[in-house]
Amino acid sequence: MRKFSFGGTAAILTSVGLIVGFNAAEARKGTLVSGLLIVAIADNLTDSLSIHVYQESELLPGRTAFTETVSNFATRLGVSLSFIVLVAVASLSVAAVASVIWGLILLTTLTSLVAKERGVRLLPEVGKHMAVACAVILVSVAIGSWVPK
Repeated sequence: MRKFSFGGTAAILTSVGLIVGFNAAEARKGTLVSGLLIVAIADNLTDSLSIHVYQESELLPGRTAFTETVSNFATRLGVSLSFIVLVAVASLSVAAVASVIWGLILLTTLTSLVAKERGVRLLPEVGKHMAVACAVILVSVAIGSWVPK
C-alpha cells in the first residue's frame, strides 16, 4: 500500500477538485481536460521527483527509491486518466457529480486497505479522509464560483 497510497490520494483529490472547480467556473470541457492532463503528467512528474529525492535523503536503497517513484507515477497517472474518461464521456455538470462519487469510492477503498494494513478502525479513518475530501470539494467550488468569468 505504501507504493500506492500517496499517489492515489493525491490524484483522486486533485482531479475531483479540478473538475468541480472548473465546472463551477463554467469552463469549457477542453480547458478542463487540458488541466487534468497537465496535472496527470507535469504535476505527477514533479511530485514523483520530490518523493524520489526525499527517499534518497532517507538513505533508501536506489533501486527501492526508483521502484516506489515509478509506482507513485503510474498510480497517479492511472487514477487521473480515469477522471479524464469521465469528463470525456459526459457533460461537465454530469462529470462533476460522477467525479465526486468516483473519487469518494476510490478514497474509501484506499482508506479501507490502508486501515486494514495498519490494524486500525475503519470508520474513524474514513470519516477523517471524507472530511478532507469535502473540504477540497467545497473550496474548489468556491474558488471556481468566485473567480470572475
